[in-house]
This record gives sequence, C-alpha cells and structure tokens, in this order.
Amino acid sequence: MEILRVENLTKIYGKGTTKVVALDNISFSVEKGEFIAIVGASGSGKSTLLHLIGGVDRPTSGKVYIDGKNIFDFDDDKLAIFRRRQIGLIYQFYNLIPILNVEENITLPLALDNRKIDNIEVNNMLKLLGLQDRKNHLPNELSGGQQQRTSIGRALITNPALILADEPTGNLDSKSSDEIVSLLRKSNKELNQTIIMITHNMEIAKYADRIIKIEDGKIASGENS
Repeated sequence: MEILRVENLTKIYGKGTTKVVALDNISFSVEKGEFIAIVGASGSGKSTLLHLIGGVDRPTSGKVYIDGKNIFDFDDDKLAIFRRRQIGLIYQFYNLIPILNVEENITLPLALDNRKIDNIEVNNMLKLLGLQDRKNHLPNELSGGQQQRTSIGRALITNPALILADEPTGNLDSKSSDEIVSLLRKSNKELNQTIIMITHNMEIAKYADRIIKIEDGKIASGENS
C-alpha cells in the first residue's frame, strides 16, 4: 500500500541572479513499511526534500501525498496538527527538552496533543529502546546514543504514518551509529514503521530496502522499487 507519493516537487529560493533551484521536479512513491535511504552530496537537495515531505517547509510547486492526503492543501494550523500526529522527526542533534527526563521527552508529543498516555505502551517503548533504567534521567545525564534513542522513541510513540530521520547518526561514533540504525531497522520490521532516512554514509544507507540518490536537486537513481 502506498503511504507517500511525491509529485513534481520543486523548491526555488531567490530570484534572478540569486535564484537557486534546490529541488527540480522530483517524483517518487514509498510503500507502507519501506525503509528508504536518501543519499547525496552536501547541497544536493536531500535535506530540502525531507523538510518538504515533513511539511516543515512549503514547495514552490508540486504535491506531497501522505496516506492519500495532499499535505499542502492544509492551512498552517492544520498542517502543524497533521505533522504532530502523522510525522515522526528524528534530528542529528536530538532536540530533546533539557528539563524533561527520558520518559517525559518520549511522551511529549502525546501530551501536546492532549492524548492519554498508556503506561504499558510507554514501558514497551522504553524496552524497545533499551532505556528502562534511564527513564528518569535528564538529557545531560545520557550518552549521545542514549539521547538519540530517546528522540527515536519520541518519534515512534504516536505511531505516525512516516518516520523522517535527518542524518540520525551524524553526531555519533561508529558503535553508537550501528546501534541507532539497527534500532531503526528493528522499528521498521517489528512495528512495520515506514522510515525515510537521510545519510551521507553509504554503509549506513545499505541497511535500507531502497536507496534514492539525489544530485543537483534531481533523482539520479532509486526512483522505483
């Protein structure tokens, strides 16, 4: 079942001599449960693509359908709600709330959405993440790998349509990087979670079912599964 469809997505910054085409008429689709890696050199447009898929930015033209809905048909308020409920974002630098402990950071999306927190579900998530004994620790009491696992839990807790991971191992050593990608793969297989991951590391990208390569704002390879 198709969970994501990107149609003729274009993003242009500036005008005239300062015009930059960050994305140039990109189209592809993703099936539910796929693990996709998007690779490309710095400035290729891969981060711009991820931000548009996540509704963080709006395109110059084109459409992004998530679960059959064109997300850019929503106004900003509705898009923010949709993003909170249906998009799980994982960043390179974790973006955890420093005054909240691990459990509170993980359940923050539920609290923001006024949703009931299921303690059994939270405990299962902590077990999946290997953070049961760290649930009361603050971010500054955790290793980089533990902080990133916490951010993955925060992304997973709402059971979103898509997980978008922007260089999730970029700030970690090789051992922690392997652990994080293994966790993402486990989430993909055991929870049937659809994951789109940006990475510059081809060894990390090989964990994915499919690799999409971006060059100069266009898809160079991997468009079709």
